[in-house]
Amino acid sequence: MSADSHAAIEAVWRLEAPKLTAGLMRVVRDLGAAEDLAHDALVAALEQWPAAGVPRNPGAWLMQAAKHRAIDLLRRRSLLERKHGELARELDEGMRLARRGPEEALDDDIGDDLLRLMFVACHPVLPAEARVALTLRLLGGLTTGEIARAYLVPEATIAQRIVRAKKTLAKTRVPFEVPAPAERMVRLASVFEVIYLVFNEGYSATAGEDWIRPSLCEEALRLGRVLATLVPADAEAHGLVALMELQASRFRARIGPRGEAILLLDQDRGRWDRLLIGRGLAALDRAIALDGGGGFYALQGGIAACHARASTPGATDWGRIAALYARLVDVTRSPIVRLNHAVAVGRAEGPAAGLAMIDALAGDASLAGYPYLASARGDLLERLGRLDEARAEFARAAGQTRNARDRDVLFARARPR
Repeated sequence: MSADSHAAIEAVWRLEAPKLTAGLMRVVRDLGAAEDLAHDALVAALEQWPAAGVPRNPGAWLMQAAKHRAIDLLRRRSLLERKHGELARELDEGMRLARRGPEEALDDDIGDDLLRLMFVACHPVLPAEARVALTLRLLGGLTTGEIARAYLVPEATIAQRIVRAKKTLAKTRVPFEVPAPAERMVRLASVFEVIYLVFNEGYSATAGEDWIRPSLCEEALRLGRVLATLVPADAEAHGLVALMELQASRFRARIGPRGEAILLLDQDRGRWDRLLIGRGLAALDRAIALDGGGGFYALQGGIAACHARASTPGATDWGRIAALYARLVDVTRSPIVRLNHAVAVGRAEGPAAGLAMIDALAGDASLAGYPYLASARGDLLERLGRLDEARAEFARAAGQTRNARDRDVLFARARPR
């Protein structure tokens, strides 16, 4: 198989696998069996597509291949006579729903297999960290390494969480159904977190050659919009959508003509998508109207709004951004949020103030090996004129990142000028 064929199939699989698994799960009611059937369809694609080419509708092709294997599975279970017709109807409906937009999907409550599977994976029978890891793996298409990077924990830990979560779901026979409203609210926090982390992985890829992976962001934003309409009185649902809309508005400006990464303060703001900014600000207004905008996602949406409202980098209200990060620190106690707060203070009050805050974080074990810590410190040192120290920090950050575009930017800043 040529490298081009393999790359094309890999790209299709990453996009279609969650939809395929979710559609199959609705039929076979067994997560392990659904994943096996989806992988059988992938094997068929690997055998046929290199010679025949990627079909015009690869998702439908994979679903059809999986459908045949699902029929075989049901035959082996001696249920073919009763289930064959139901299988065809269910899979055809799943394919139809996958082609519909969020607005149509809302007509039958959730009406979306991906969200349905998300609520199953976020079932309270699982520990919170297992819910998020499993859903990211199943629906976000993230690898265990990418999930581990997002959580700053070893990859083996994430792998164990996923395996245990699947076993628990199978043992307790969690149904593939929309939870009742009261139970649905209990699961929302995990669902929000999953959507948030999937978007973040698309917005700034952990590893690989691409700095952004728009398909992940588009899927997270789609799910977020559907969810916000499903729970219209939940401020954080609107805060999350606001954050994603505002961040997504920068896509065109974040990548240069050769695919190179362009950092926020260097971006051409004329290329920011004003429609998405308008949608994001409107969602933020809804979140603020509901509870004052003091939740985790609404606060981040407020920070993104400060950037969106600034016509130039110099017009950015860094004082407000620093204040919002201070509130976010109180909400999360997260070392990464503390780091971002330090960066904002470095802009609002000067690099020396920001550097003192970052140096206070240096002993936090959860940030060991986190490239943004070194790169943020390098930026502040550079602005203080301590150029040799700054270049050493940029070189250290470049050695820690696994994203090629990030590495290019950091090595460029590490070179003497």
